[in-house]
Amino acid sequence: MIRLLITTGRGPAECRIAAAHTLAAMACEAEAAGLAFDAVTGPDPDGHGPFSAIALISGAGDETFAKSWAGSIQWICESPVRPLHKRKNWFIGVMELPAALTQPAPLDPGEVRFEAFRAGGPGGQHQNKTESAVRAVHVPSGLAAVTRDGRSQHRNKAIALERLATLLKLSSDLAAISEQRDVHANHDRLVRGNPIRRFKGKSFAPV
Repeated sequence: MIRLLITTGRGPAECRIAAAHTLAAMACEAEAAGLAFDAVTGPDPDGHGPFSAIALISGAGDETFAKSWAGSIQWICESPVRPLHKRKNWFIGVMELPAALTQPAPLDPGEVRFEAFRAGGPGGQHQNKTESAVRAVHVPSGLAAVTRDGRSQHRNKAIALERLATLLKLSSDLAAISEQRDVHANHDRLVRGNPIRRFKGKSFAPV
């Protein structure tokens, strides 16, 4: 299981838009690779995107996936919120976090709502015939974890609960992690380096 911190370094709204686009691109790429992907996001004061987020990736090939994203991400685009602004290059940082030192606390079952649905994606026709996939929703926070990897709904419920507990812990850790000085120092170094990925335009198309 890999934890990736996406940080704007307290950048402007354009950087937060880039962070939101990056999370979406990560999720699509992880799904295509058959990886489990979840994310928690920090404050989003105006709906443009979060100042920071943590993505949780697990499955075969998660280390390769993480390495392909860790570094500076460049978005080349005229500002969608400040039309007269001359700057067209926006940067965010992606860095791998060390493994968590403590295990997440058990969830109160009464605070979790389960939703079953038909699993899509890889797995063949059998996977689509049964509602084995499970979405676990933590009602107080609104956080949700989706699991479709297990062979039964019962197994997917157990996996979803574990992932949801991990997400709740990440959510509580995110503010403290984002305030650490070394995180911002790493972000500054990433911005000055060559971007590991570049995107262009409002559609956030890879360059």
